[in-house]
Amino acid sequence: MKDRILEILNNSNKALTVEDIDNRLELKDVNETKELFKVLKELEEDGEIYHSNKDKYMPFNNGPLKKGIIRMNRKGYGFVEVEGSEDIFISSDNINNAIHNDVVVVEVLKRKDDGRLEGRIVRTIKRDLSTVVGEILYKGKTCTVIPDDKKLNVELTINTDKENLGLVDGHKVIVKIDKMLSKGKYLCTLEKIIGHKNDPGVDILSIVYNYEIKDTFDEETIAELDNIPESVSEKEKVGRRDLTNEMIFTIDGDDTKDIDDAISLEKLDNGHYKLGVHIADVSYYVKEGSALDNEAMMRGTSVYLVDRVIPMLPHKLSNGICSLNPGVERLAISCVMEIDEQGKQVDYEIFESVIKSRIQMTYKKVNQVIEEDIIPEGYEDFAQKLKEMDELSQIVRKAKVARGYIDFDVDEAKILVDDKCHPTDVVLRDRGRGENMIEDFMICANECVASHIFYMNLPFIYRVHEYPKEEKIREFLSYLQTLGITVRGNIKDVSPKAMQNLLYSLKKEKMYKILASQLLRNMQKAIYLPQNLGHYGLASKCYTHFTSPIRRYPDTTVHRLLRTYLFNKDMSPQTISKWEEKLVFIADNSSQKERDSVDCERDVESMKMAEYMEDHIGETFEGMISGVTNFGMFVQLDNLIEGLVHINDMDDFYHYDEVAQTLTGERTKKKYSLGDRVLVKTVRASKEEKAVDFEIIKKIGENDANYQEEEEKKK
Repeated sequence: MKDRILEILNNSNKALTVEDIDNRLELKDVNETKELFKVLKELEEDGEIYHSNKDKYMPFNNGPLKKGIIRMNRKGYGFVEVEGSEDIFISSDNINNAIHNDVVVVEVLKRKDDGRLEGRIVRTIKRDLSTVVGEILYKGKTCTVIPDDKKLNVELTINTDKENLGLVDGHKVIVKIDKMLSKGKYLCTLEKIIGHKNDPGVDILSIVYNYEIKDTFDEETIAELDNIPESVSEKEKVGRRDLTNEMIFTIDGDDTKDIDDAISLEKLDNGHYKLGVHIADVSYYVKEGSALDNEAMMRGTSVYLVDRVIPMLPHKLSNGICSLNPGVERLAISCVMEIDEQGKQVDYEIFESVIKSRIQMTYKKVNQVIEEDIIPEGYEDFAQKLKEMDELSQIVRKAKVARGYIDFDVDEAKILVDDKCHPTDVVLRDRGRGENMIEDFMICANECVASHIFYMNLPFIYRVHEYPKEEKIREFLSYLQTLGITVRGNIKDVSPKAMQNLLYSLKKEKMYKILASQLLRNMQKAIYLPQNLGHYGLASKCYTHFTSPIRRYPDTTVHRLLRTYLFNKDMSPQTISKWEEKLVFIADNSSQKERDSVDCERDVESMKMAEYMEDHIGETFEGMISGVTNFGMFVQLDNLIEGLVHINDMDDFYHYDEVAQTLTGERTKKKYSLGDRVLVKTVRASKEEKAVDFEIIKKIGENDANYQEEEEKKK
């Protein structure tokens, strides 16, 4: 009956009463009508339809009512994220008691002057406040919890006393919501004491727990490690191709311990390149349905934070038998591709193998070889091979660019910490030709594997990046025009090649990095799906993730499917049916866990950047204006730390021009624009609020000696 009701409502151009729906269903007796009421209530509670105050029902479709998740800002306003549609701005007056992360019904009111939709919350459908991370604060004898997430405007009280729990002010805890006492006030139970906020590492753990990311493994998972070998046996090598005599090696960061990809290269007599990408055979050890597998599936990904990794798999696997450590035999799945002088793949093989990495290389030393022709100690026997690999990488990258590959060239920050996890410096991550080379080779292997299974027409998991929405790009181009930047071309063309050309045309602008980041935010997010929709950013028709099974569950799944279809030749109807059903969950869960991981990593970085700036109050820094608002302007330092210059802290009354993105002083006539270089002083920083405040010292003009010196260095 559910499907029939939804079909009736979706095909109706108006809201319907129960009687209307009853008539259209042509129900025959009282029992069927009772069933109708029951199903309507279920659909309403599940948030699939809306029940109005006039006792009418309507779907969430192209009308003014939408269903989404409210994301609050600590200033009191928020945005409702609606699947398949643009976000809807909600002013503080229209929140209607909704709180952060509620599933809500929103009524679209209008489109604002800046092009954004504005609405009001009509109803909260679902509130997920099962657990909350916060800090203990006693108010007299009442033990309260202040949520870490400042967007959660709620009061929490623990129903016990200090002596029983050993709690003191400043303890970071996880609490479980028991019941609502009154509007915005809840009674809760202590679930876990994380530690005191002044203890090293507790700050990061608090964020980790806030995203419900597990930092330990349960007993059942640990118990299975007893069955995991520490070395490869002769029996395990049977049926695998022996590549242990080939020159295979790994290239990773200086402190990498979970090594899941190795490479090899041979130049053929016909001028082609034989590229081997050899990936740790994780799925051989992590059996489907085991505790290890179930745990990895639920985690979805490893989480990389400033001073630690929360692994998807226990260290005995991730740093041991599955890691392609040098000088030891390891089981792998190899993708060996023949690539011609134009970067086109002309042949390939995918097979089970045994490899032995010759050396664990680092990007830093590889870049010395291929960029500076400096041969570090221990790299003498590999220098020529690295140069051949770099040669192929340049060919492959040129071919990718020719088809529309988009390189946003966005910088990343690296936060250095001491042994107590206190930040000592914030620098930009180095990215040289070695990093690009590994990226190029991994993309080749991912495309090869995805295409092979796609053309077999079998259930599979793909890495999908859809085309951006045309209106988003149109708004961005209009925004460029308000900044005085004219871009030629068809505004309806959102192809990868068009975006590539757009980025190229913006490179001459002083604010290029900011504009590239803003354009990137207008793109769709890459996700996992059991359907092949292509990868927009890579301009790839067919793509998956095959190369990192130690840290990503979709890659482990891809390996498992390769073993099922290619090595075990199991393509039975039962197998196909099983994977068609299972891949829907794996794709959805992996996408969500990836988003949680990225958000967690971003929150930790913001906190540590603010903590770093707490040690630099009163110091001056150069930066670029990265955003202009009616309450001030954001300045991004060269190491990517961003802070706010509040309009109340400026030397004049400043008028905000929303169109031109400028602030102009009424008396001084000083003008600050997006992209301007400025000198600022740190006046406030808060680790708890993850916020930094600057005070403007001066705008750095083109006649400024320091500015000219810096520009010369850049050239």
